[in-house]
Amino acid sequence: MIISSANDFRAAARRRIPRFLFDYADGGANAEETLRRNVGDLAGVALRQRVLKDVASIDLSATLFGRKLALPVALGPVGISGMYARRGELQAARAAAAAGIPTCLSTVSICSIEEVARAANPFWFQLYVIRDRAFMTDLIARAKAAGAQALVFTVDMPVPGARYRDAHSGMSGPRGPLRRVIQAMGKPGWAWDVGLMGRPHMLGNLLPVLGKDSGLNDYMGWLGANFDPSIQWKDLDWIRAAWDGPLIIKGILDPEDAREAAAIGADGIVVSNHGGRQLDGVLSSARALPPIADAVGDALTVLADGGVRSGLDVVRMLALGAKGVLLGRAWVYALAAQGEAGVTKLLDLIAKEMTVAMTLTGVNRVDAIDRSILAETP
Repeated sequence: MIISSANDFRAAARRRIPRFLFDYADGGANAEETLRRNVGDLAGVALRQRVLKDVASIDLSATLFGRKLALPVALGPVGISGMYARRGELQAARAAAAAGIPTCLSTVSICSIEEVARAANPFWFQLYVIRDRAFMTDLIARAKAAGAQALVFTVDMPVPGARYRDAHSGMSGPRGPLRRVIQAMGKPGWAWDVGLMGRPHMLGNLLPVLGKDSGLNDYMGWLGANFDPSIQWKDLDWIRAAWDGPLIIKGILDPEDAREAAAIGADGIVVSNHGGRQLDGVLSSARALPPIADAVGDALTVLADGGVRSGLDVVRMLALGAKGVLLGRAWVYALAAQGEAGVTKLLDLIAKEMTVAMTLTGVNRVDAIDRSILAETP
């Protein structure tokens, strides 16, 4: 199969991995309306094509949280991505490091903080709101000891969203383990590379509290039982006390919440609806981003995710007000299709597509991308 875009990686991933894993990455909450909006609204952002602007030299680099990056892009946190290729988080981290961008590891990863931190450069760690504060403090300490440069605190998952595809696919629901085994038998390449050679299939960061019960079978149940809907803004003081590096609040969709994040001293936010996997029917990230960027100005660094499938989409997000973009499904599709080489190719495609978009909109530096390159101001 010829791979020339992130959508090609999606098709290749669907061929290679069991349905329960494809649908887990590909799906959203309820009727998946927000999932579709993320992609459609971003694709609908029109750019101003400009000519004769001396764009012979294009600089794709950006500085985020004191670190110069080759691209204004990071691999966003995706749970159990280590199931999409053998030790998948590790493979993705190597590709990101080679490309000069950060990897943000999920709390619910297959590979542990320590394993991925050795390969990632820069390394960010994503933390969920968990009932056990002592365990959260321990995770923060482990991330700090491993050299994490930023802590990404995800606040939009006090409860898991209603993800119907997971019940249909066997990720959850009746006879889930049996259905997953049957599906794996139909994908022999994945079954050998990941199912057998990629073991142990444990949630690496949860081993200290779950032990032998930290496998994939326990994943969905653990999510529902351990997230904490009681947390409030004032409760974040203890996170600030435990973490002295850049703190990024992920899951912001409302300008008032963005101002709250700035007020508690966060260094950054991620405008995000969790990839359309939480509350269906909310604004797409592309629609939510401009008023949020306006609300906080330069008080903190605004990042965004949701619907980004290309370098062109990265430029669109930057034009809407983001300073950097987190990739989600795009890198997981690439990982599932071709492992580390796939993620490397995806990042190369994104760089080339950004270069084309910047050249044809008449900007030669990332920090020059703003709403002036939009055909219509949102």
